[in-house]
Amino acid sequence: MSRPRRPTSSSRSNCSGGDFDWEPALRKLDELNARVEDPTLWDDAAAAQAITRERSKLAASVEAVQSLERDLADAVGYAEMADEEGDEATLNEAREQLKAIKERAARAELEALLSGEADGNDAFMEINSGAGGTESNDWAGMLMRMYTRWANAHGMSVDFLEETAGEQAGIKSVTLQIKGPNAYGWLKTEAGVHRLVRISPYDAAAKRHTSFASVWVYPVVDDTIEIDINPADVRTDTYRASGAGGQHINKTDSAVRLTHAPTGVVVACQSGRSQHQNREEAWKMLRARLYELELQKREAEAAALNEQKTDIGWGHQIRSYVLQPYQMVKDLRTNVETSDTQGVLDGDLDEFMGASLAQRVGNTREGAEA
Repeated sequence: MSRPRRPTSSSRSNCSGGDFDWEPALRKLDELNARVEDPTLWDDAAAAQAITRERSKLAASVEAVQSLERDLADAVGYAEMADEEGDEATLNEAREQLKAIKERAARAELEALLSGEADGNDAFMEINSGAGGTESNDWAGMLMRMYTRWANAHGMSVDFLEETAGEQAGIKSVTLQIKGPNAYGWLKTEAGVHRLVRISPYDAAAKRHTSFASVWVYPVVDDTIEIDINPADVRTDTYRASGAGGQHINKTDSAVRLTHAPTGVVVACQSGRSQHQNREEAWKMLRARLYELELQKREAEAAALNEQKTDIGWGHQIRSYVLQPYQMVKDLRTNVETSDTQGVLDGDLDEFMGASLAQRVGNTREGAEA
């Protein structure tokens, strides 16, 4: 039988995608390590933070490649030994190890595309139900569950910052903060309108319904990114929080809503126990939203130069989830589709995210080169 080929040094640069050149990466890491050890580095705090962030990200990429190479060499050696001894059970184990390594390498290849200015940041996600009452509210709740499960499956945490429950089921709106490596980079292509077609469990006549919900994703910005906001342009409203939170949160006007007049951006937070906490978090969200608008503007300008660009407007339908009369989830931008609707609704989104990310990066690059 044919045996797996042992990895060689020339294959290293391909372990995490074509954009990761091994030798230049090692030289760059050595350069950054030297700069981090320079005692004068922190004379300029902002520059120092940028350098340490770049070093950490590059070091993680290098370690990922080295880890894949080590595991691949071990698995190949394991398979060869089992093959020589005719141990089919052990050979099957080696095949499973190789399959897992291949999946890790594929994800690393996609992560090599996450080179945007804020891709490594945590993310805010807003989900809003469309017209349609209970059915749309339930669909928004299903999306909230889907993204929460995706985040948890990838070792990310999810904080609920604001939630407005539906009258009978689901939610009217929710704001999540998803924390983890490259959270924004992965989730940014999920922004848009999501469409559900199914037999409604809330319709006694068992008729097929079409529901819509919108998803908005923007990056959490850190203190090193300055967003100039004139306080006079921001209206602050306080109100009594709704939903879970205990007696205190429901009996005081602790929730805070900020409205930025020049852009019309509105953010709200009710997760904290005090108005002060919610005000501080709401300002973080507002800075993040305005920063994301600037990123969107830059990307749109680059993509406008590419005649084949994909529409990246927030108000456009990006994915269709059909549960009746057949089962199919299809991304309308990339044409990626699957009949495993339950798997997708349980958070299996990597194939869709990967295809959208690759397309988006490709379109931006083509636009920039035009």
